[in-house]
Order: sequence, then structure tokens, then C-alpha cells
Amino acid sequence: MTGPLAGKTVLITREKKQASTFSRCIKLQGGHPVEVPLLKINCTNPIDTNTSMVDFKQYDWLFFTSANGVHCFLNSAQREGHADFSNVRLAAVGPKTDQALRQYGYQAEFIPSVYNADVMAKEFLPVAGRPKRILLVQGNWSRDVLPNFFEEHAIHFDTLIAYQTSINYESRELLNHVLEQKKVDFLTFTSPSTLNAFVEMAETANYDKSWDVCVCIGTTTEQAALANGFTHILTPAEFTIDGMLEEMIAYTERMKRDG
Repeated sequence: MTGPLAGKTVLITREKKQASTFSRCIKLQGGHPVEVPLLKINCTNPIDTNTSMVDFKQYDWLFFTSANGVHCFLNSAQREGHADFSNVRLAAVGPKTDQALRQYGYQAEFIPSVYNADVMAKEFLPVAGRPKRILLVQGNWSRDVLPNFFEEHAIHFDTLIAYQTSINYESRELLNHVLEQKKVDFLTFTSPSTLNAFVEMAETANYDKSWDVCVCIGTTTEQAALANGFTHILTPAEFTIDGMLEEMIAYTERMKRDG
């Protein structure tokens, strides 16, 4: 197969349903994807189990922290008869989360240029003014960036856990089999959770983290990689799957050029 990633093996560690899109992108560039899903994601039917929050008129904003949150929340809302959020303003942490909203006919009114508290303070408050109350839709392992941000700026909010993330221990044997082959050119991690699951389950004797190129979707995942002893790390300027792909291609071209 030809393409900029021809001959390159890429380990994809994200959840099974999400891995296929990444795999197709790798194949289109000539690479060989190996899917080893290290996490499980299960919706919690949040609208049914959080009856105190179903009066959405009390919220000015719904803030989604991931595409998983969008799908789990809106599917649950539709099942419970809450299908119209046209009177609530919507925010998403990034373009992929907004893309998920668009699948349901909605569009985020606010997306931060970078997902960190300082940027959100600068960009969100001028858009939102002084919100009456925000519903934060996230997963059980979501970071505390947004809750901390809301608390620091005295913004009233409720948190709704739309899905549960857990380590997929069923992949332990497959992961170690793949590592033992020593044929992986790129390890890819789309969250600190996938990286931490990798570290917990990688049991191959004498495995050295400096052997492989670790590709992280963003700076938070990069920090987790550094904390866990990875030394050869690539992080794209654009914190997306496409950005990771471009980073791998650029790295491969540099290696060819530099011999």
C-alpha cells in the first residue's frame, strides 16, 4: 500500500466504537492500524436517573465535555421525551463535540479556542454574560477544569454524569501480544485515561517506553505521558485525530529526509 504512512504500524487505543474512524484515516494514508481498545464507555441513561435535573428551563447553558456525552445525553433525552433544547444555549469543549451536536440538529454557540481555564475565562464570560445556571454534561472520569472554572467565577452549575468510562481489561492479552512483536511505530492516545490504562496493562517483559513514538491528542495527555516515563512524544498543534495524523505523517517524512 502506498501513502505517507506506508509500512507504518499504528496502535489505536481508544474505545472500540471510536477506533474505526481513526483506523480508516490511517489506512487512507497507507498505514496499518492495530486496534486494541483499552477503555469501555457505557451510557448511564442520565435523564432517567437524574430526575431532579429534567426541568431544563432552569438552565441557561448546557456544556458538553465530549462527543460521548452528547450522544449519551441526547439519546437519553429523546427516550424520556425531552427532544427540544432550542431555548437552551449550548457549549462544547471542542469541534468534535460540536460535530456530534450537529448530528442531532444542534450547534454549539461557544467553543473555546483551547481547552483550559484561562482561555475559557477570557472567551466564555463575554459570550455568556452572567449565566443563571449551567448544566455540565460529562463522564465519570472527566477532568475538573470546568467545575474549577465555574467555581472560581461564582457560576452556579449542576453536573450530570452521562456515561461511565472504565478500563477494558479484556484487551490486556492482545495489548501485550502486540507489544511483544515490537513492530509498532506509533502508539496513539486520545486521553490521559487511555494512556493510564496502557501503562496499567502493559506487562511485556523488559518493555521500554523509549522504544516507541507516543502520539498524544493534546497537552494534558502529553503531561500524562511524561509523568509515566515516555520520552519520545508527539503532540499536534490542533488537538484532534486529524492533527495526530498530520503529526505522524510529518514525523515520518522528517525521518526519511534525515536518513
